[in-house]
Amino acid sequence: MNVTINGENRDLSGPISVTDLLSTLGLDPAKIALERNLEIVPRSTYADVMIGEGDRLEIVHFIGGGNGLAQAVETVDDDDGLVIAGRHFKSRLIVGTGKYKDYDENRRAAEAAGAEIVTVAVRRVNVTDPDQPMLIDYLDPKKYTYLPNTAGCFTADDALRTLRLARESGGWDLVKLEVLGDQKTLYPNMPETLHAAEVLLGEGFEVMVYCNDDPIAAKRLEEMGCCAIMPLAAPIGSGLGVQNPVNIRLIVEQANVPVLVDAGVGTASDATVAMELGCDGVLMNTAIAEAKDPIRMAKAMKLAVESGRLAYLAGRMPKKLYADPSSPLGGLI
Repeated sequence: MNVTINGENRDLSGPISVTDLLSTLGLDPAKIALERNLEIVPRSTYADVMIGEGDRLEIVHFIGGGNGLAQAVETVDDDDGLVIAGRHFKSRLIVGTGKYKDYDENRRAAEAAGAEIVTVAVRRVNVTDPDQPMLIDYLDPKKYTYLPNTAGCFTADDALRTLRLARESGGWDLVKLEVLGDQKTLYPNMPETLHAAEVLLGEGFEVMVYCNDDPIAAKRLEEMGCCAIMPLAAPIGSGLGVQNPVNIRLIVEQANVPVLVDAGVGTASDATVAMELGCDGVLMNTAIAEAKDPIRMAKAMKLAVESGRLAYLAGRMPKKLYADPSSPLGGLI
């Protein structure tokens, strides 16, 4: 009997249940999700579902791709933390899980960042080497809020398929939606994003959505029911910082849900700028993972986000065209 598993042809001796197949492959059912002929197989039915001739299987798990330690993170004064879809977080910094040299460095960076939410990508399991380390072995989903994302998806259909698998894999319904427009800029394809968001919301997902810095599009996503709006600061992985502060400020001012800058942050000052504009949080990956010292940069980003939030709450002094002496001129000798 011939089947296709993660794109590779495999010969099996005969019909076999999903449970027995996973045992043969050395895979833990609790750490994967399985799709058979484009239909998700619920984990509760693995023992009953039989694999047949010509079946096409996709077996996926979470990898680094875009965490949060449930540790005591001191909040800034007069700030009750970040609330997304009714869930409370003390940290306003969300970190990705891609591009690190290994999962252990990823773990150390997440701890240094004081994050409570981590973005994770859904990818095929390496069925030829099931003993390879998995992200879930280093970042415990009981300690971190996993935020499955659709990194690498260029159509609404691909994004929907990915997040349905993510929900089956771990029960996560809080997700990050991104549908990309092209390989060069990785800017969002907004028509596809809007379509995918509508379907996901109809299926009961809580959708945090990556979008361009267009206030009109951002408002439409909020009105549809998205629980957080995530405009880009600059192209993904560019490190250019906030390129359009005026539009980011407009999005923040009109929003009734959290606004988090997503993509383009390069260093700590970029994160502070985003927070001083009134953003509720910042999501980043490359800025930490590709720093010369990721652990030290993770700590810097934690402090930058907290500092920017404090400055926003404090309210900056007005800008002036001319000097204004700090000391009174009256009584000069």
